[in-house]
Amino acid sequence: QVQLAESGGGLVQAGGSLRLSCAASGNIFGIRSVGWYRQAPGKQRELVASIIRSGTPTYSDSVKGRFTISEDAAKNTVYLQMNTLKPEDTAVYYCNAVVPYQTSYWGQGTQVTVSS
Repeated sequence: QVQLAESGGGLVQAGGSLRLSCAASGNIFGIRSVGWYRQAPGKQRELVASIIRSGTPTYSDSVKGRFTISEDAAKNTVYLQMNTLKPEDTAVYYCNAVVPYQTSYWGQGTQVTVSS
């Protein structure tokens, strides 16, 4: 079992920045990759960034160049630095950890609201 706890969401003006954190606990040694997803009202959940353990990160086209995913192995935490935020970035952001045997775990989500 893996437990994930997101934090760092909030209200910010367009052009501003936020840093989200995803703290993992439990069987963290089984984690193969971590991704940040978001879900806006009335829309499907989408993957915005992911990182394989000690590997190269990947980004969706909509956030490339503005968002940065990183990990601090000592703190068992993955971050999502979000810069130059836009109103269309408004969503609930979720952290997801992938482990073997086609299993993944989700956090509870953190709300990000970008005002114009």
